[in-house]
Amino acid sequence: MKKSSIKTAIVKTKYGSFKAVFEPEVDMGGYVATAPKVQGTVSWGKNLSHAKEMIVECIEGAIEARIISEAVKEGNLRFTARASKMPVLT
Repeated sequence: MKKSSIKTAIVKTKYGSFKAVFEPEVDMGGYVATAPKVQGTVSWGKNLSHAKEMIVECIEGAIEARIISEAVKEGNLRFTARASKMPVLT
């Protein structure tokens, strides 16, 4: 029986720590990374270290997109065709 080479790790983001799963990518090499608790997070890295960096970026992007989406739904943020600058969220 072949031993599984799937790895897990806790990655730290600016929004907290999340469990990430890393699976070897057979065709391209490197690792596919997912964060099961953050919907829509899938990334890839050329090695395990790079995959960890990429999934952190993916998690943060998913959370920020959700924050923006909620702000638009609540009417706290609006995008217009004539906007010259994107709003800066702090």
